[in-house]
Amino acid sequence: MTGLLKLFNEFPVESSRRSSLKIKVLVIDDSALVRTLLTEIINANEDMEVVATAADALIARDLIKLHNPDVLTLDIEMPKMDGLVFLERLMRLRPMPVIVISSLTVPGSETALRALKLGAVDFVTKPKLNSGSGLIEGADVIVSKIRMAVKVEMRIPFVDISSGVNFHNINVLPTPICVSAEKLIVIGASTGGVVAISTFLMEMTADCPGILITQHMPAGFTLSFARRLDTLCRVTVKEADDGEVVLPGHAYIAPGGKHMRVTKKEGSFYIQIDDSAPVNRHKPSVDVLFNSVAKYAGKQATGIIMTGMGRDGALGMLNMKHAGAYNFAQDEESCAVYGMPKEAVALGAVDVIANLNSLADLVRNQLLCGN
Repeated sequence: MTGLLKLFNEFPVESSRRSSLKIKVLVIDDSALVRTLLTEIINANEDMEVVATAADALIARDLIKLHNPDVLTLDIEMPKMDGLVFLERLMRLRPMPVIVISSLTVPGSETALRALKLGAVDFVTKPKLNSGSGLIEGADVIVSKIRMAVKVEMRIPFVDISSGVNFHNINVLPTPICVSAEKLIVIGASTGGVVAISTFLMEMTADCPGILITQHMPAGFTLSFARRLDTLCRVTVKEADDGEVVLPGHAYIAPGGKHMRVTKKEGSFYIQIDDSAPVNRHKPSVDVLFNSVAKYAGKQATGIIMTGMGRDGALGMLNMKHAGAYNFAQDEESCAVYGMPKEAVALGAVDVIANLNSLADLVRNQLLCGN
């Protein structure tokens, strides 16, 4: 293992750059069957090709130097070096777009979240391979994520999560804000959102209004994401349930693979979860949440749009602004991908553009008693 770590320390530090019209992909997986299937899926598209495959980190390290790929697909459980250790060293020494392909299990869900914190662009659930058709059924998702990943400019800073997260001193509390069931904070995020949402929530105190969060994430991952945050934050964090009332001091994360809306009755906000069609190709969709907030919360809402690729949430945030909401956008410098915030700013939907590190303080100031 010592020799392997030494090899990683010899990585050149420059980022991968596109050198041909085709997206160059390196597939890293210890399963020969998965490597073969992924190669077939990727090579079936004219705009991308698998330049090499690797069964472990040692092989992958040499192939990265040889082929300078644009995107990596990465398995987590591999011989010689765990995928997370590989990812950590890669992002330290040669950041490049990585898509994690992992099995959908409870431990796997936690592992995928850790991978996102370490800098992975996205992840794909690895279907159970009862037959050769298993992975083929997810071909469109894999291909679309590769096309998305190659556009990401790698600016994600390394976050050491091996010994927990400590973004603030929990003994120093900011000025209290009004605890009110009549106010809402709503957040939309995608690529890079796991880090951004975690950073924001850990700076919020239990006297804040209810927080509704839509993070682009498939089914099976949001529950573990919420449980992890709940152990780190002063606010209570949970995966949202259909029909529950929104309480102050609570943060509700839209279940992966389902839409979350807010409605209002008898003076209280309630959550609606549904399994309707994707919006902007996303499920959950930020626009779905934001549009419902515009309809039922209006000026009682504070909107936040965070890092992510695409336009999802921009139109919904504009509708929120027209309804009287006060909106924030994460700035380009602190975004992993300055896509969703950029689109919202371009539409005139944003009141304040802020760095992630100051976003929580600015939101709290907006919500101070008397404001």
